Amino acid sequence: MTRTDLNAPRPVSFATIIVILVGFGLFLFLTRRVVHSHHTLPAYGTAEGVPADQAWQATPEARRKYMLELRAKQEKQLASYAWVDQKSGVVQLPIDRAMALTAQGYGAQK
Repeated sequence: MTRTDLNAPRPVSFATIIVILVGFGLFLFLTRRVVHSHHTLPAYGTAEGVPADQAWQATPEARRKYMLELRAKQEKQLASYAWVDQKSGVVQLPIDRAMALTAQGYGAQK
């Protein structure tokens, strides 16, 4: 019987590879489960216990109401004049007027 060299590389068994892959898969599964369960709001929950800045996300009705209010505010901004910063002279123009002034400015440069 001959003695094998102790420094020679040994083949890795198929079972070892399977155990490593299953362990890695289990790690990924548990990580996704823990991370995602703590950082998301329930899709059809209630606003109870939710921070005030995230209450609009709690129910489909609250999200719909928030989006309608946001769109109405944006449409109003697109169609009105207002001061953004009066000290520095920055104004808000209706989008049609702003596009006309921009086109006029580029036309004057040519």
